[in-house]
Amino acid sequence: MARLSQTSSSEIPPTEQKELADIYSKLREVEAKLIGPSGSAEILPNNLYSFLLRLLADLRAGQSVTLLQNQHEFTTIEASRILGMSRQFLVRVLEKREIPFHTVGTHRRMYARDVLAYKAKRDLSRRRTLDELARAEYAEGLYDHSADDSSPSR
Repeated sequence: MARLSQTSSSEIPPTEQKELADIYSKLREVEAKLIGPSGSAEILPNNLYSFLLRLLADLRAGQSVTLLQNQHEFTTIEASRILGMSRQFLVRVLEKREIPFHTVGTHRRMYARDVLAYKAKRDLSRRRTLDELARAEYAEGLYDHSADDSSPSR
């Protein structure tokens, strides 16, 4: 499964926030089990247990969480919204083969894993560029001056 995390917070009512906090703390204290309709109990595998804890922690922090299957297909409109770009710009990205796609009739479709991989790569590149810019400005001593320092004195 691919995990899609949005940066915007969701409004969770206070009663549900308390319930999430209670479930989260209980899961952290004991082994989590699935109880079937017959009453039989199965201990959750460690990777599923860790995933559940992280999911609850994100929800408790007010983050919205979306779960998608890796084989989930996005339309160009859906992918452009996730990537924060216009559909027309996304089509140009697709034509440059920066994101794999296939067609269903005449419509382009992209797998969730490919869209999220492109987003992660793009975000990492942006972060590196900003870090380099900040280091260069720091080396030049630009962080020692405020915006008011550049204005002429009266």
